[in-house]
Amino acid sequence: MTEQKILRDSDSTTPRAPGVVSLPTDSTLTTVSAKNPRYPDLVRGTNQRWVGDPEYVCVARSTEQVVIALQHAVDAGKRVSVRSGGHCYEDFVYRPEVDVVIDMSEMTRVDYDHEHRAFAVQPGSSLLNMYETLYRCWGVTLPGGMCHSVGAGGLIVGGGYGLLSRRYGLAADHLWAVEVVVVDEDGRARAVVATGDQNDPHRDLWWAHTGGGGGNFGVITRYWLRTPGTVEEPPTGQLPQPPGEVLLSDVSWEWEDMTEEAFTRLLENYGAWHERHASADSPYAGLCANLQLNHRSNGQIGLLTQIDATTPDAERLLTDFLAEVNDGVGIEPGAVTTAMGDQPPRPQLAEPRRLPWLLAAQMLGTGNPALVNPTLRAEYKSAYMRSGFPREQISAIYRNLTRDDYDNPDALLLVVSYGGRINDKASDETATVHRDSVMTLLYENFWDDERDDAYHLGWIREFYRDVYSRTGGVPWPNDVNDGCYVNYADADLADPEWNTSGGTWADLYYGTNLERLREVKRRWDPRGIFTHRQSIRP
Repeated sequence: MTEQKILRDSDSTTPRAPGVVSLPTDSTLTTVSAKNPRYPDLVRGTNQRWVGDPEYVCVARSTEQVVIALQHAVDAGKRVSVRSGGHCYEDFVYRPEVDVVIDMSEMTRVDYDHEHRAFAVQPGSSLLNMYETLYRCWGVTLPGGMCHSVGAGGLIVGGGYGLLSRRYGLAADHLWAVEVVVVDEDGRARAVVATGDQNDPHRDLWWAHTGGGGGNFGVITRYWLRTPGTVEEPPTGQLPQPPGEVLLSDVSWEWEDMTEEAFTRLLENYGAWHERHASADSPYAGLCANLQLNHRSNGQIGLLTQIDATTPDAERLLTDFLAEVNDGVGIEPGAVTTAMGDQPPRPQLAEPRRLPWLLAAQMLGTGNPALVNPTLRAEYKSAYMRSGFPREQISAIYRNLTRDDYDNPDALLLVVSYGGRINDKASDETATVHRDSVMTLLYENFWDDERDDAYHLGWIREFYRDVYSRTGGVPWPNDVNDGCYVNYADADLADPEWNTSGGTWADLYYGTNLERLREVKRRWDPRGIFTHRQSIRP
């Protein structure tokens, strides 16, 4: 059967044809099985390494339908996973043991909830849809990521950062409440609203959704967003107001001109600058930079920078930043002429250009050449940095980006500005424990042929292990490193071949917040309904 109509138990006079399932609530629920031609499109996300084979996919359009779908699966003893935007870096959604996928991608509404005095966002909303609606209707935004098609459902629960986070904090820092469909110890699915209010008996569930990561506690069906302390403000003052205009710069250095000495100077400059300007009161709080350290086969190293153009002396600040980063490198930066990771070349930004904020967000978020590739295969790894790069890490980075036995222009290390307002919160104020870093790192490589999996996986794994060779092959917390970002899921952190630190993947994601998250897991998922390779263990 490909679709099921779910009827109320009391409708006893209604003929029940094959494919009709009786449950306590009335609804029409789209359920797609392998016999349906839509099925191949509904069992995969962005990364084609992960293609599922569930018995069926439920495409939910309301909280009620999620309750029905989850209850049906629990009653039948089916293993469940949940999808919002389809960007999970690992097989946490699409994996062999999953029987039922609850697909939230049609729950896309973004609106203002006058009763709760907060913005209500459904989990299937893409970031671009959320940004456009919040900005066009109320002149506000959420400081989330650049990629337009990422779902709000997965981003916010993992913390969520982006180009405006140094000024406004993480996306989860603006979470006031969350609606979650949970399963109690009796096997009953129900929707619970948990808020950040101190007297809310469900507050622990809210806290877990400010950085605990997806697929752990229940099915998120709605977020309510409101900056702390703004409950009495009009909607236009209840979330950050982005700058009306930004300055964008995109420059590059040619690999053929880059010596190891110049490379070392570049990375030392970049790290030192972020150490000096890590506070929220820095005049550079409105600046975010992405240093794109591509494999040499790409031909270029890139630096994409955005700064709030309404900041006093914004042009001078941007010019000074670029000069400080390039000081002593000995190579004059030029235009970006090659694609870098998920960003296309933008040679028109070799000279800084002013753009309205939303237009800039649309340009940076929708030009991703990799993420519109229907054959994309990818692997990712992450790290937080409490300081600039030590020489031994720079040497390892250079060594792996210049390896002659590897050739992939779509392999890179992305080094992103962090700190600022993000670090104003205590490490236990939200579930996001990483509150003293100055940069965050994303290792990534893209390819499109399954036959090349071992080749590309081998390079990125060896690269990562080499950079963190002193700490067991992973960024174990010390004066330089501070663990990993849960939204950049990495199954290798649980593999003793690649993690010899003596610590667990959960320690790297959650640090000192881990035990508290386990307590939340025990309370809200007592039957272990929501599990994957790196779900929180009770």
